[in-house]
Amino acid sequence: MTKHRSLSDYAARRFRFAGNALLEFSDPFFAQIDKLKKEMESAGKHFVSFANYDYLGLANHPRIIAEAKRELDTLGVGALASRLVGGERSTHKAFEAEIAKFLGFESALTLVSGYLANVSTISWLMGKRDAIIIDELAHNSIVAGTDASDAEVIKFRHNDLEHLEHILHKRREEFRHVLVVAEGIYSMDGDTADLPRLLDIKEKHQVWLLLDEAHSLGVLGATGRGLAEHQGVDPSRIDLVVGTMSKTLASCGGYVCGRKQVIEWFRYTLPGFVYSVGLSPVILTSARTALKLMQEDESWRIGKLARNAEFFRDTAHAAGLSTGPAIGRGVVPILFQDSVETMWASQHLLEQGFYVPPIVQIGVPKDQPRLRFFISANHTEDEIRGVIAALKNMPPVSEEAHRIVAAAMAGA
Repeated sequence: MTKHRSLSDYAARRFRFAGNALLEFSDPFFAQIDKLKKEMESAGKHFVSFANYDYLGLANHPRIIAEAKRELDTLGVGALASRLVGGERSTHKAFEAEIAKFLGFESALTLVSGYLANVSTISWLMGKRDAIIIDELAHNSIVAGTDASDAEVIKFRHNDLEHLEHILHKRREEFRHVLVVAEGIYSMDGDTADLPRLLDIKEKHQVWLLLDEAHSLGVLGATGRGLAEHQGVDPSRIDLVVGTMSKTLASCGGYVCGRKQVIEWFRYTLPGFVYSVGLSPVILTSARTALKLMQEDESWRIGKLARNAEFFRDTAHAAGLSTGPAIGRGVVPILFQDSVETMWASQHLLEQGFYVPPIVQIGVPKDQPRLRFFISANHTEDEIRGVIAALKNMPPVSEEAHRIVAAAMAGA
């Protein structure tokens, strides 16, 4: 019989299994970056964050701040209720129409989080007698959506579309509906799916395709419209695009784009929308302003971001550092031998004024720890050269660091 234990004991045990021993050496997470920046600059150090996905560098744009203040004075802070039962603000449908038009879709629906957009859409759309086929490196929000669905879940090898087609060839006829889920830019590796091939497979096997463009809006394509523009594909061939306003659009929340009939069905039935409060008008106007800026006055930032990301990748390669399969757009990881070395590198960079928390244990395979760099249009070439030089000249991991972690893990 399983021994009963307190919730606190259970939590402590699970946290040990999750790898909290690594924190015995240093804890780089949950840094108060505004305070950290102020402290470093007071000490005469230049502080640079590569940990924030403000891809186009719009988060502190004066026009966005001014519009947010104006909306705060006009409409207040909250949406006040679920839009279905409490009504909505005039800005809700306006933004939905704008993001749908920008991405080349008939309609869109916004939700209070990008994570929720995936979870709710995938779990609601697919049921018994259906199948969901996802990339093995799919984001946790996609995995959570499949976990909440009654559909059978099948994984294909990362970006291996031969494997995907093999699965469909063998098993497509077993299911009523099949949803294939892929991503515009994979958030840990910084690589992309082959969208033209995916669409050929989708149409050949009569399945649906959901594309998560969280990291590709404003990043891929000459005008930032995402993977379809980047790879020269008509976006109307995609069934659903899920995205977030927390990255390029410098705000927060999520959206789902698709054909009008689908989005109208979602508007009255999608649980994550129907049973959740609408987006704050302040958040919406910030996202709307960012979307307008990236098409008008600040459109130059899209090209600057691409050049910065390619420069980062190429400079890392010249320094003998591995960036895995990253294409050099937005997200570029640098891979390390083990978790201790990764933690050590993060701490070393912080001492040099660069904030880059490590990715270990959670989100990536345990044998592929990394520092994940989010590149921004605001980064300078000197900052990129500086962080790569700091990594290239990093001292070897101390025996003390290995000892502390080994002792802590032995205790776990």
